[in-house]
Amino acid sequence: MSSSLSRALMFSLLPLAVPALAQDYPSRPVRIVIPFPAGGTTDIIARTLGARLSKDWKQAVVIDNRPGGGANIGAEHAVRSPADGYTLLMASTAHSINASLYPKLPYDPVKDFAPVSVVAETAQVLVVHPSIPVRNVRELIALLKRRPGEMAYSSAGNGSQPHLSAELFASMTGTRMLHVPYKGGPQAMTDLMAGHVALSFATAPSAVPNVRSGKVRALGVSTRARIPALPDVPTIAESGVPGYDAVGYFGLVAPAGTPAAIIDRLHASVLAVLKDPAIRRSLSDQGAEPMTSTPAEYAALIRDEVSKWGRVVRESGARID
Repeated sequence: MSSSLSRALMFSLLPLAVPALAQDYPSRPVRIVIPFPAGGTTDIIARTLGARLSKDWKQAVVIDNRPGGGANIGAEHAVRSPADGYTLLMASTAHSINASLYPKLPYDPVKDFAPVSVVAETAQVLVVHPSIPVRNVRELIALLKRRPGEMAYSSAGNGSQPHLSAELFASMTGTRMLHVPYKGGPQAMTDLMAGHVALSFATAPSAVPNVRSGKVRALGVSTRARIPALPDVPTIAESGVPGYDAVGYFGLVAPAGTPAAIIDRLHASVLAVLKDPAIRRSLSDQGAEPMTSTPAEYAALIRDEVSKWGRVVRESGARID
């Protein structure tokens, strides 16, 4: 058989080989890159999902925290990994925000990734230190207007969703606050509880246990409806800021070029995990509402989020120092 004929035969068999590989997937450990420190919301969601995937697949699922650069370090590492389904990224809303916040990203958040499924959505919880003499959003707005630019709020970093959620709040209420960025949500919450800052827009999984323990006081949630984890906490929109809405989305993505058959296998596995009432309850109790999507729906959501947060970046004047 000639070499040219052999090559032609080999390439003709490739479409049959990919589904066969997908049937065996995963045959070795799978890594989920988390572009934030351990203990934050993205990390909590990924570990909950990863533990169950590991059990279902009978393969290790390694959680690889690579914080820094506003989530860009982890995302760039993931996108430069082989497109074989063995390195995934747990993306958050920061993935969409960064498209507008950073003028020279080393990757394209839309084109360079293959979405698998949304996994959860979260609210931001507007929380204050217990020493701050306010009990609701209206009282906070009044205090901020009496002390413009004096009260400090913590965030998970410049350009993070908590940062932009706070800037959106300030823009809609005509108030000014002092931004104190940290390298992740856990550090931002620690300094709030210590009283080094007055308030924060924290992701629900970071805020809920500390609200329940009385270490911080919740004034409102950023979503259109109240969340099951904090049913007595009103939305910011119903508390005097009509139209305020800042939802955080978390989902699995793979490097672009990952075979469709493997994306389909991953998608089916994620759906199976999130059908489990115990997993759904675990996420919901922590303030992360489980949800799923098709890969195409998640791709459309990312594009919509890039557009939405791009407007917030421009209107708020948020920038990376």
